[in-house]
Amino acid sequence: MVAVEAVRDAFYRAVFTDQDLAAAVALAAPDFSLANLPAGTGAPTADRLPGYLRDDVFGHVPADLSFRRIARVVDRWRVAEEAVASFTHDRELPWLLPGVPATGCRAEVLVTSMVTVSRTQISSCRSLWDHATLCAQLGLSTTTSR
Repeated sequence: MVAVEAVRDAFYRAVFTDQDLAAAVALAAPDFSLANLPAGTGAPTADRLPGYLRDDVFGHVPADLSFRRIARVVDRWRVAEEAVASFTHDRELPWLLPGVPATGCRAEVLVTSMVTVSRTQISSCRSLWDHATLCAQLGLSTTTSR
């Protein structure tokens, strides 16, 4: 189970901290899929992951993004995590709020994720953000980013 956590953590580090395309893609299984809900963004297949990361994520991660874990449950294949994401909306975030320009507001929202690992690669990554609270903190209507 420690290996499953290590794969999940390496992927999140490659995406959100290092913005390392090669490392992130290397951790994606052939049957990979990623979905960010309710934004409806992601990469439905492994071959779409590089473009998604290049176009929608890298360069679009808030400078002060941090995650504070509340709970984590791990089994032989999955990591389920509940965390609080904190950041300043200092740039457009196409992966989280498509089409919404930076507001400069601070946000702190609940995010849950479920990552499925197959051997040493991720086959599925699902994240659910508290969209209503996020929009309220940024001064947006809940339909602005859809």
